[in-house]
Amino acid sequence: MTDRLIRLYPAGYRTAHGPEIAATHREMTAGLPRAARLRADADLAAHAVRVRLGLDSASRGGRLFAVAAPFSLAAAAVVAGLELTRWYTGFVVSPTPAWVQLSTTGPGWGLWLLSALLVCVGAVVALTGRWVPGVVAAGCGLLGSVALWGVVEPSRGGGAVVPVAALLTVGVVLACPPDRRADPGLSAAAGAMAGVGWLPLVAVGTGGFVVTTDHGAWPLLVLVASGVALALRRRSSGLLELGAMAVASPSLLGRAYADAWLDLRPVLAMLLALPLAAAATACWQGVRRRRSP
Repeated sequence: MTDRLIRLYPAGYRTAHGPEIAATHREMTAGLPRAARLRADADLAAHAVRVRLGLDSASRGGRLFAVAAPFSLAAAAVVAGLELTRWYTGFVVSPTPAWVQLSTTGPGWGLWLLSALLVCVGAVVALTGRWVPGVVAAGCGLLGSVALWGVVEPSRGGGAVVPVAALLTVGVVLACPPDRRADPGLSAAAGAMAGVGWLPLVAVGTGGFVVTTDHGAWPLLVLVASGVALALRRRSSGLLELGAMAVASPSLLGRAYADAWLDLRPVLAMLLALPLAAAATACWQGVRRRRSP
């Protein structure tokens, strides 16, 4: 069985590391119960597939998704949080009695709101250190929102973009290498990004400030600023960090597209922020290196 699993690795990697991996795997699984051995075999197969796809922790793709995953969860939580606060604001300000509103809310809308709540709770749990249960909860919420999109789409707009963005978010989170999950620094930065991206829009939506709609620009700008700050802290060129922010952005872009009622122009204008920020960060880092003794 072990030899067949080793064949899942790319030929070059298998030649260089196959015997060592096989010997270690046999030693670790010797005497284990069948269920534990099957889990170990599944972990080995998953690692082989990640290496073949370039998504292991040593590859560029793995490092990219390791940075993108917590921010992708945070972006999804921002969108889900805005959905919940939008519903709650309408619920509170409506002159219709609360019991009438609740009784006339269809089961589809109720499950949609429950899915949004699962995304928010799951993101909080994952970003505060319990990655696996948090991702499971957030993933169930995202998949639930995809299944229920046909119920809410007529009144929300956005076509197929929003559910596709949710599926991409699930893919980004699952692509994070297991040994790079729940990095405390990245999780804290992603949590801060979610708070800063969500709270001002709640204030705007509840009438705290008199401004026009931003078409979803604010959360995306906060995401871009987070990538720039991360790159400056790491003293890197910013390509990895801003690339990760681009990978983490589908949820925010899907919301912007829906809020703009399928008008691509504001979304395309927002997308320019990512390459512009990457270019500015790279230039700044180059200037800083030249000035350093």
